Amino acid sequence: MKTYYYAHTGHRIGLDRFRRAVAILNALDEDITLLTSDYRIAQIARDFGIEKSVGLDVVRNIPQIAHNGDRLLFDSDEANPIMLEDMEQYFSTFIPIKNDTMAVEEKFFKAKSQEKSVDLSYFFGDDDYEKDLEKHFDFIEELNPYLQLGFYYFLDYEDMLKKKFVNHFEFEEYDEMIMSTKVLITCSPQAVLDALAAGSKPIYVLREDYVHDLIDEFTKLNVPIVKDYDKNHILEILETINNRKYEDLERKCNKITSFIKENLIL
Repeated sequence: MKTYYYAHTGHRIGLDRFRRAVAILNALDEDITLLTSDYRIAQIARDFGIEKSVGLDVVRNIPQIAHNGDRLLFDSDEANPIMLEDMEQYFSTFIPIKNDTMAVEEKFFKAKSQEKSVDLSYFFGDDDYEKDLEKHFDFIEELNPYLQLGFYYFLDYEDMLKKKFVNHFEFEEYDEMIMSTKVLITCSPQAVLDALAAGSKPIYVLREDYVHDLIDEFTKLNVPIVKDYDKNHILEILETINNRKYEDLERKCNKITSFIKENLIL
């Protein structure tokens, strides 16, 4: 009997679920195979500390890897009620990971006291199939931030962004960006959590194509939220950002992994 963790990823969904899976799997430190809905990120998962990973075409192909009676952690909104019922019957243990689960790697908490050398960074997300970042250049252009590049950007698009934002971080420099940035403007909920853990001051920008399950939690943590790429609002926030008191982010990975271990009997 094997244990698998499926995370929905891809060029229209980004890597937030993957980064959450990395935090949970590294904290679990068990023999669990990560399944992703994209071959590219599965191929480099080792760079994130994941020993075993397999890419899938679609969520329906999970049974081609896992077998009846295996155990599955499932982080995705792809499945309809019938598919979820089938999965619960197919696997001996089936644990859905809710999209408001707040899991952050310990390394970000350890970087909280690290000196922040970058005043302002902008991370639109790991995906931008419609090139929405470009459509909303006026939202952040005058702020002259460092740009964090995403994983699923088109080659020509990425080249253009590098020319426009001379100061930028490559995809592989995400950790460095999080740990060295004083103020982070981002559309990625996971980046907000990572930045909070690392002692940065995140500003969350709502993307129309992203789920918004963490808004209530961000409000409790006193994270400013910007809608509709409101330039005036972002400027108002930045003017008073140094006076804003963010709440401390709780280390929840231990609670999450304890729950998983109890249910999987690891």
